[in-house]
Amino acid sequence: MQYHAILIYIMKLYEFEGIELFHAEGIPVPAYALASSPEEAREKAVEIGLPVVIKAQVLTGGRYLAGGVRVAKSPDEVISVARKIFKLSIGGLPVERVIIVREVEIAQEYYLGIIVDGYYGTPMAILSLEGGVSINKIAQERPEVLVSKRISISQGFTASDARRMSREAGLRGQDFTELSNLICSLYNVFRKNDALLTEINPLVRTVDGDYLAMDAKVEIDDSSMYRHTDLSINMQDHISNPLERKAREIGVSYVELDGDIAIIASGAGLGMSSMDIIARTMRPANFLETGGGITADLLYKVMDLVLQKSGIRALFINIYGGINPIHEGAKGVVKYMQEHNVTIPVVAKALGNHQEETWEIFEQHGVHVVKDVSTEKGVELLAHLLGEKP
Repeated sequence: MQYHAILIYIMKLYEFEGIELFHAEGIPVPAYALASSPEEAREKAVEIGLPVVIKAQVLTGGRYLAGGVRVAKSPDEVISVARKIFKLSIGGLPVERVIIVREVEIAQEYYLGIIVDGYYGTPMAILSLEGGVSINKIAQERPEVLVSKRISISQGFTASDARRMSREAGLRGQDFTELSNLICSLYNVFRKNDALLTEINPLVRTVDGDYLAMDAKVEIDDSSMYRHTDLSINMQDHISNPLERKAREIGVSYVELDGDIAIIASGAGLGMSSMDIIARTMRPANFLETGGGITADLLYKVMDLVLQKSGIRALFINIYGGINPIHEGAKGVVKYMQEHNVTIPVVAKALGNHQEETWEIFEQHGVHVVKDVSTEKGVELLAHLLGEKP
């Protein structure tokens, strides 16, 4: 298994933030309000008009199954339902806010989405005559109701492209006109915000003939956020994984994986190659690269970070010192090991600036040192220490 795509960091937006982007682009949304308590939810629901739908705001899926989306038809019921939702933990995330949305009577549901095609690496527009369910499920079970089009990076997505998709889907009359316009607007949200995904599921036509985006899912490439200061988004608030949030505070790049071999690397290339080589016979627990400026304090903190994950069996350190004083980093590693009684195998491949001093510090404190330039040699030693077959 290879992990090269992991270097794209995704920032998911809350539904209410996606709704705001849709509204700014002219995509119609139902009357809604944000609330941080059951009492505020009741007040906002009365202002919007009952009945309402109360929806938990969390950066994960599974809200419906977890009971995080419920209807309330009276002010007292709003209080009761909101209290239940605020007590929930969905995907390990506590519910701290909800949105209150005016309930509408639905005549038809659709799906509209702009995603990044994982195979071609280009945007793709998707239109489905069925909404409200997983688009993957629709693609597998009823592909005939789905139309897609890859989007040229140079030419973009045009009104004629949208009309062609609507015609291919069999839309006629008002449906044809409205959905053609809406998928163009959705692409504009995608393009303007450096998004990796924009999705309306479902888009509904009400019995009164109105078209409304009843959900808003937006994911942005967070490396582009410096271009979007107008969004006023607190990036820390959008990192659902506590270890990834801690990494952001430290100033390192970290992505949690599902394995049990922790990794610390001093560059993205070393980190990626370490993951790929470990994955041949074992399972990497994370991607972590320190970037420049290795210090004892930084390595102490990243040790604490990667070893917080439960079930870690071993640690592989792969650092290179050009101008970096890697012997200082070694001091941080062994200090942490001593203070926290680290007993799992730790293997370090450390080359470059002050390498002999670094090796001596590691070896004096029980770290298994690899002096070969090959990362494979280090992983072989790690596998041997764990009793794994190389």
